[in-house]
Amino acid sequence: MFNFMKKKPTAQKENPEQKAALDSAVDKVLLGYHVGDSSIATMVTGLERNGGELTLELRLPHESDPEAIQQALGQLLQPHGIQSIHMNVRIPAPMKGEGSSLPKAMPKTTNAMDSHSKPVAKSDDSTVNAEPPITKQAPTQASLSAHPRIRHIIVVASGKGGVGKSTTTVNIALALQKLGNRVGVLDADIYGPSMPAMLGVNSIRPELENEQFVPINAHGLAMLSIGSLLDGDNTPIAWRGPKATGALMQLYNQTNWPQLDYLVIDMPPGTGDIQLTLAQRIPVTGAVIVTTPQHIALLDAQKGIEMFNKTNIPVLGVVENMALHTCSNCNHTEAIFGTGGGEKIAEQYQVPLLGQLPLASAIRAQVDKGEPSVLVDDEFASYYLSIAKNIETNINKFAKPVNDKRIF
Repeated sequence: MFNFMKKKPTAQKENPEQKAALDSAVDKVLLGYHVGDSSIATMVTGLERNGGELTLELRLPHESDPEAIQQALGQLLQPHGIQSIHMNVRIPAPMKGEGSSLPKAMPKTTNAMDSHSKPVAKSDDSTVNAEPPITKQAPTQASLSAHPRIRHIIVVASGKGGVGKSTTTVNIALALQKLGNRVGVLDADIYGPSMPAMLGVNSIRPELENEQFVPINAHGLAMLSIGSLLDGDNTPIAWRGPKATGALMQLYNQTNWPQLDYLVIDMPPGTGDIQLTLAQRIPVTGAVIVTTPQHIALLDAQKGIEMFNKTNIPVLGVVENMALHTCSNCNHTEAIFGTGGGEKIAEQYQVPLLGQLPLASAIRAQVDKGEPSVLVDDEFASYYLSIAKNIETNINKFAKPVNDKRIF
């Protein structure tokens, strides 16, 4: 399987065997090194390796000695080819009653193997109880340039699982294509990828060209998913947050995307690492929130909208899924999950209600076969085409200026 620990090209290219061996050695050292009673691997919040240079983001206990930790890790990793270690450290202030000893102030970035490192600055009394910030300020949406070959990037998200987000994503993408647009799909649901199966291409592997993925042609959509790189449908993704977010960025950055009017990203449920990484590093035009009318689903959808508001990603609108069910025997229509939920949340946040979708077994059966509703052009296709038209109505006012000179 493709190794997703790689973030950027190394100064000296490693072959896959060397890279896998070094990655494994780093993992073993981190797992085996303990701070107090805990492995330091449990304190890693970010990890990046570029050849022999390793950068760690750590949240350490207040009684730890970061300088000693750096020296120890440097000695343990140097035999494996790691020549330089950088540590961005966050140390919480001690809880009241835990004693008067306080952690030493840390420089913003230190190098355990650099003999020219500057001496550690001492903290003054006014800041000794403050938690030192991570050195590098996270980028914002306003600072991100648009992809030179992608006009709009739309994320389809939900606060919780089980609301039909992926089914809605694939049908919206096909509907935008049916309206005459060039469309791609990126499956960012690293732990539960479903796009290959829903588009009927789960047996196809993407090709590599000049060390970049070539997207799979799925009914005219340029599609890429971590699921397309796995050995089988039942292969689990048991990765910690930094590796999962690294996989997302590699799928986005190391793919030779064609000229696209829309790249539709299927997000995992929730508001965790992957969502925050995307908000900080991928230039998103806007988000579509999928929910059901159920009260609990609406509570989680609100959290999703709040997250996008805080990261300055416009919310293009809300899609209410499973709004009504019509009995196939008697044609009785019933709102199984309640009524008015989508309208209420759209009104609360002053965003459009893009559409309401029925709860129908045919929609589920179609994506299970790899033939979504819009593709077969059945009675449900019109719902998704209406949503796609509503998205197109206002999207241009959120578009980012394109830098055509950007090179990947």
